Amino acid sequence: MQAQFIDNNVLYRQHHFQLPLDYQQSEQQKIQVFARELVALDKQDEDLPWLVYLQGGPGFEAPRASATSGWLKCALQQYRVLLLDQRGTGHSSAINHQSLAHLIPTQQAEYLSHFRADNIVRDAEAIRTLLGIDKWATLGQSFGGFCTLTYLSLFPKSLLHCYVTGGIPSITHSADKVYQATYLRVIDKNKAFFKQFPDAQSICKDIALFLVNNKVLLPNGQQFTVEQLQLIGINLGRGNANMGLYTLLEGAFIDVNGVKQLSYSFLNQMQQEQSYLTNPIYALLHEQIYNQGQASNWSAHRIRNEFPQFNYISGDDFYFTGEMVYPWMFEQLATLKPLQAAAQLLASKQDWCDLYDAKVLANNQVPVACAVYADDMYVEFDYSRKTLANIANAKAWISNEYEHNGIAVDGEKILGRLIEMVKEIKNLSQ
Repeated sequence: MQAQFIDNNVLYRQHHFQLPLDYQQSEQQKIQVFARELVALDKQDEDLPWLVYLQGGPGFEAPRASATSGWLKCALQQYRVLLLDQRGTGHSSAINHQSLAHLIPTQQAEYLSHFRADNIVRDAEAIRTLLGIDKWATLGQSFGGFCTLTYLSLFPKSLLHCYVTGGIPSITHSADKVYQATYLRVIDKNKAFFKQFPDAQSICKDIALFLVNNKVLLPNGQQFTVEQLQLIGINLGRGNANMGLYTLLEGAFIDVNGVKQLSYSFLNQMQQEQSYLTNPIYALLHEQIYNQGQASNWSAHRIRNEFPQFNYISGDDFYFTGEMVYPWMFEQLATLKPLQAAAQLLASKQDWCDLYDAKVLANNQVPVACAVYADDMYVEFDYSRKTLANIANAKAWISNEYEHNGIAVDGEKILGRLIEMVKEIKNLSQ
């Protein structure tokens, strides 16, 4: 019997599934995949359609959010919701430096190669079958939108309709092309941040100079560097994040007996910002979400050389980086160091399968409603438009009202709008 509990008039039911690591060898090694079912208590006996949530990332578990607000509040008015902890995350079989320690690098890389969108979708499809669901709807945020297009490519007959927020990728461009566009977006976000907070540039320079001239350790004993400071720029693409980033920076230093030092609270927060320490799938497989029959070869690191402002030199203006992964992270970050050889093997791996089927998408019959953010720092707007132009039965709401994390900021409104868009698509097809 599945464990369950009630909170705020919502029934939560836990599901644990034993699924193949490799669907080409389905009788071999198994992994656990966890999902949490939510249904309004007064609707639990109704024959509601299901909505499975595909989380952003890669490498992060489904949200542990309140069902009394946001997109969940909206969804539970008409759906039974399944929050999927994608393989390797949350309560699913863990991926971290501890769980991989017993494997040699080639085994680690082989194991990790099964944790991309295609197998996340196969897990969802296996779960749908095990739960006896004929068809269900999906909601994909960010990388979850990438998974949605994979789902539409592989198993379109299993889908009622799809909602996507901030997650329509290019299905043809290489990682190099993606990062060339993304670095330009990050430059724009840097300029906007430093314009809003004029003294932030001098604060960043002071922190960077201090790190160059002093050995500074994070609470976990890891040396903190300028490159790691730049990584917190990943927050610049999130709504309402600039103020929080500024207040963090302005409290960076503390005076200790007349000597200026970086404060423990600041360093602790810098460590907390490094989610790669606890969720290494992101660092190991982020570039691989763009790979189809080719290797990334550390694309973000190579393309960075086309934008020298990101290679900090003392005295120059300071620039944060964005949603990029670099090989030096596996030399500096404590829990990534044991995975360095595996990361190199994954970066040089060329035989990645295709994640999308352009022909299937061009003839798509499943209604797809998308929120596309014009100022998105993580998913290039122009690429999203080009992709959507070649997906049948897709409708986009293009907005500059929200940043990439709009669903976290105003999820009830956004999902409500997408639900209405699906109704419009269905009416047009009748």
